[in-house]
Amino acid sequence: MNDNLVQAVRIDKYLWAVRIYKTRGQATSACKMGRILVNGNPVKPSKNIEGNEIITVRKPPVMYSYRVIRPLSNRIPAKMVESYLKDLTPDSEKEKLSLKRTDPFGYRKKGEGRPTKKERRIIDKWRNHFEDL
Repeated sequence: MNDNLVQAVRIDKYLWAVRIYKTRGQATSACKMGRILVNGNPVKPSKNIEGNEIITVRKPPVMYSYRVIRPLSNRIPAKMVESYLKDLTPDSEKEKLSLKRTDPFGYRKKGEGRPTKKERRIIDKWRNHFEDL
């Protein structure tokens, strides 16, 4: 029997343990900002989760969906994550990441230098507009 198996575990600790967030503090902040949903309801970082629950994680611009297979309290190697968590995220959501990389608003031709303050504000305005969608 694995020492990492437990009956229920805090959601922030679980998100860190299965490597959705790099630190437990980042997972806690995401919960406090309302970016974590369990079965469609926003949760606090102290919410205990058990098996067979659906977790939705909003990391703009993508909404990831996962099913909890087994809760665990300690961080595990990346290769073992599949035995504790099932990724339900549709491919259409994952494609949004490639669209962000080819962001036409942040592209500048070689030799144009850094954007001016005015240009930077315009770029930020457009990026924020599309992240909110």
